[in-house]
Amino acid sequence: MDHFIEIYRKQAHAYHQMIRAEDVDNNLLKTIQRITSLEKGTILDLGSGTGRLPLLFWQINPHIVALDISFQMLVEQQLQRERVHASWHLAQGDIRCLPVQDAWADITSAGWAAGHFCAWYPDTWQQQIDTFVLEMLRVTKPFGTLFIMETLGTGSEVPAPPTASLAQYYHRLESKWGFTREQIRTDYEFRDVEDAKQNTTFFFGQTLAEQIEENRWQVLPEWSGVWHRKQNL
Repeated sequence: MDHFIEIYRKQAHAYHQMIRAEDVDNNLLKTIQRITSLEKGTILDLGSGTGRLPLLFWQINPHIVALDISFQMLVEQQLQRERVHASWHLAQGDIRCLPVQDAWADITSAGWAAGHFCAWYPDTWQQQIDTFVLEMLRVTKPFGTLFIMETLGTGSEVPAPPTASLAQYYHRLESKWGFTREQIRTDYEFRDVEDAKQNTTFFFGQTLAEQIEENRWQVLPEWSGVWHRKQNL
């Protein structure tokens, strides 16, 4: 079984503890708000996990539906939703076959989700990505906005796709589907070096743990890409 699938099924709480430390400078929300307003309309968040994006958005716009294929991740998101006394909607589903009507969302987002297709479907990832993007386009209203967030490296001071297949995926978003890329820092901030290692090794592996120790990183450098485009008529 894939390493990340196992985490999403069995370690949802540990995953959320890790991402709570991410994006210490709040660059993701600043970037999204520079591109579009979040204040009106409906937001559909795909591959929503434990609620990273809804937890950013809900005080600006509570009209959110968060969808993920993992029941366990949605259970953790429900706990996080209760913790902040919010009430956005949760749904289980596949981002390649959305249980959503056409032209429903004003904003459709997908954070750190579709990139897994490159590893999970090494022979057909292009088809998987195209199906996912077509579904995003289908459910987004005319003149609505689409956002896709993916990694550009953890433990690196320079933004770059971590694998060749991810580089090809990102190029496909831009060349075939007309997305524009923004590159932002989304550094993690932990209490200390040991806390950084404890909360990341299960996900990123021993090599990063050794980097953290060597560099004495309490603030772990990370880059993310924000791909965005407007929906056409």
